Amino acid sequence: MMIVPKGFSVFLFLAFVFVVVVQSTFSVGFPVKDSDVWSSSLEENTSTRFNNLEVRFNAPAKHWTDALPIGNGRLGAMIWGAVANDTINLNEDTLWTGTPGEYSGAGAITALSEVRKLVDNGLYAEATSAALNLSGEPSNVYQLLGDIKLEFSDSHAAYIEETYRRVLDLDTATVKMQYSADKIEYTREYFASKPDQAIVIKLSTNKTSSLNFTVSLDSKLHHHSYVNAKNQILLEGSCPGRRIPPQVYGNENPTKRSPFYSEDKNPKGIQFSSVLDLQISDSACELRVVDGRKLQVSGCDWAVIRLTASSSFDGPFTNPVDSKRDPGLESLNAMESAKGYSYSDLYARHVNDYQELFHRVTLELSRSSNSSAQNEVEVITTAQRVTLFKTYEDPSMVELLFQYGRYLLIACSRPGTQPSNLQGIWNKDIEPAWDGAPHLNINLQMNYWPSLSCNLKECQEPLFDYISSLSINGNKTAKVNYGANGWVAHQVSDIWAKTSPDRGQAVWALWQMGGAWLCTHLWDHYTYTIDKEFLRNKAYPLMEGCASFLLDWLIEGRGEYLETNPSTSPEHMFTAPDGKLASVSNSSTMDMQIARELFDDIVSAAEELGRSEDDLIARVRKAQARLYPTRIAKDGSIMEWAQDFDDSDTHHRHLSHLFGLFPGHTINIEETPDLCKAAEYTLYKRVFCYGIGEEGPGWSTTWKAALWARLHNSEHAYRMVKHIFDLVDPEHESDFEGGLYANLFTAHPPFQIDANFGFSTAIAEMLVQSTVKDLYLLPALPRDKWANGCVKGIKARGGVTVSVCWSEGDLYEFALRSSSINGDIFKRLHYRGITAVANISSGNVYTFDKQLKCLRISALLL
Repeated sequence: MMIVPKGFSVFLFLAFVFVVVVQSTFSVGFPVKDSDVWSSSLEENTSTRFNNLEVRFNAPAKHWTDALPIGNGRLGAMIWGAVANDTINLNEDTLWTGTPGEYSGAGAITALSEVRKLVDNGLYAEATSAALNLSGEPSNVYQLLGDIKLEFSDSHAAYIEETYRRVLDLDTATVKMQYSADKIEYTREYFASKPDQAIVIKLSTNKTSSLNFTVSLDSKLHHHSYVNAKNQILLEGSCPGRRIPPQVYGNENPTKRSPFYSEDKNPKGIQFSSVLDLQISDSACELRVVDGRKLQVSGCDWAVIRLTASSSFDGPFTNPVDSKRDPGLESLNAMESAKGYSYSDLYARHVNDYQELFHRVTLELSRSSNSSAQNEVEVITTAQRVTLFKTYEDPSMVELLFQYGRYLLIACSRPGTQPSNLQGIWNKDIEPAWDGAPHLNINLQMNYWPSLSCNLKECQEPLFDYISSLSINGNKTAKVNYGANGWVAHQVSDIWAKTSPDRGQAVWALWQMGGAWLCTHLWDHYTYTIDKEFLRNKAYPLMEGCASFLLDWLIEGRGEYLETNPSTSPEHMFTAPDGKLASVSNSSTMDMQIARELFDDIVSAAEELGRSEDDLIARVRKAQARLYPTRIAKDGSIMEWAQDFDDSDTHHRHLSHLFGLFPGHTINIEETPDLCKAAEYTLYKRVFCYGIGEEGPGWSTTWKAALWARLHNSEHAYRMVKHIFDLVDPEHESDFEGGLYANLFTAHPPFQIDANFGFSTAIAEMLVQSTVKDLYLLPALPRDKWANGCVKGIKARGGVTVSVCWSEGDLYEFALRSSSINGDIFKRLHYRGITAVANISSGNVYTFDKQLKCLRISALLL
């Protein structure tokens, strides 16, 4: 049904719609928002609760995890919201310690031969010790930029506590803080603009000439700051050219290797600069320079702070000493550009840019209309809502956390930026937990899980640029360390695209499958977007290089199979037959599942590109048939290693041997029911056995939720969702397993951002799942918890956009739309035992009922 707004004739309205759609079709003007293309008749009695997409506080932050994050992909800030003396933590995503490294180890091939012999002889503990000779140097460390310091008069300290509020509005990506003091109302607004590459802050009052404050810049890094002739504060500094030694070393390497650091004791590190500009109202206010490095404002109505920043980082292969970039000049130029827009224009440009991404997906969940509990949300703090979730299980909190994950991905990963690290882009420490480094054995990959299903494909671009850099360094690592072609990456990396093993014990350091796992993201991107140019020019060359390494890394094993040796299951030990603890063996299940996934992907990619007859593909096909299969242990679970070793930690946080179930596809309900049954028991044993309960780090909890969803087990998927709603006390965080901080950052603990992204992904998986050919509707919907709801704008493989509405736990209507330019898309639709085939043409919206029958086809122009 077409609804014509008041004041429009039908003809004018159709003309308007035609212009908008034609513009969006050719990528100019207004983009089509996937969530706005279709509406279900069920929605006539519901309303979108965008006002609930807020993270709220009624007091200033006491801890960093009480502060509110904003970001534009490159620049980030944490808003504490103190009244009298406030601090805004600043980050720039290229600020790291160190310089480019060698990423190869002399003598590694000799050590590799020794480890392989020990594994072949069943001496697994001895092989684990010998594998220390294959370890390398630690990654470098993510750093901070500095702080904006705001100082107000003593009267602000006596503010009226009941008037205080600090809110992050996810709909506009803006933080707003308000309070009253001395009968004056004060407001501060904060946002991070992607179009103008600036952090913007506006301070205002409701009383003329009553705004007085002092502003300065500071940093924990080596720096100096000063006020220039334009009354701007400049901060110039440098990152350490070498990292502080890690706090945890693991076992010392038993053989002498090259020095931990280069002979240069203090190499030049990445340089950085930041500019703070202060614009004040045109009233009779005063601006003074204090101590040569602060600006003091007196008697103003309002003030606008703009902050820009840049660094000398010129890619992972350029030593900072050789960089031609001038961060001071770049920051000043960016400031001049930002000053060309008024505050209202800056804000409008920011919101338009952000909402083009954020508004693509909407989610509404509610209980049964027969439920006595209400879905209305009182105006209480978000921390209180988290605490109450255990009792009331408010569905709108699930909506909020789902959208918060999407917000964070937009805020920390945009085209041209660095990939999201272990903390996104937010960091307050010189030594952040685990160095803030990308970990390639789950964490970096999880950061990008929601980019496709949750309709944020552009946010994935930094990951692909990063994989390209890894492939260059990884080629040297493969050749020198393993005598192999292609490229390899291990467990941990950094801004310099480190690909060699980490320092320390083999249980975490020795894992050669990081690059291969990342390459599965390349094929996944193609299956969602059907972008053949991306596949041909970006994805396939990277997949080809990684597959070449795997073909050389796989060696003849006993019997008919190829094996990986040495092999570990990330961060997990086993008890060897001789009773000794070990981590090194051959052909861990995860190794084989990742290899099988990548081989399947590159064969499919070759078919798409007409390269099926290439020699490499012929070699891959031969190897596919000889990969060690996923096997079922004597207790009915999935074997984690090639042998049925005793598990040293039944409740270990990693679920590496279930990679094939999620995020992989080689274990699935349709084709491998026996393995799915074994996977279900594996999860049960990992999570529920022996009365241990549901403990686990945040990222592990959300991975489990996605795994249960793939098994179409809504009960246990929801148990994992519920488990994440545990409010973590920052002063006693070691007492917690997983959970949420007051600002909704997810906890390992400490803070790791991966679970925020894992949560959004798990919710999407509970509602819609897809392969290239199949689409599953509401496969793991907890019908008693979210009896009614709609999700609109979710993406499915095959270039299909999906919107689904359900009522009282049963599918009501759903719509499909194809963005493919390669002809019609055929999808097998699945819902509760019903199957149908749909033929989806680009340019149309298809509406179906719960019997999977097409009700109507609407041209997108209408």
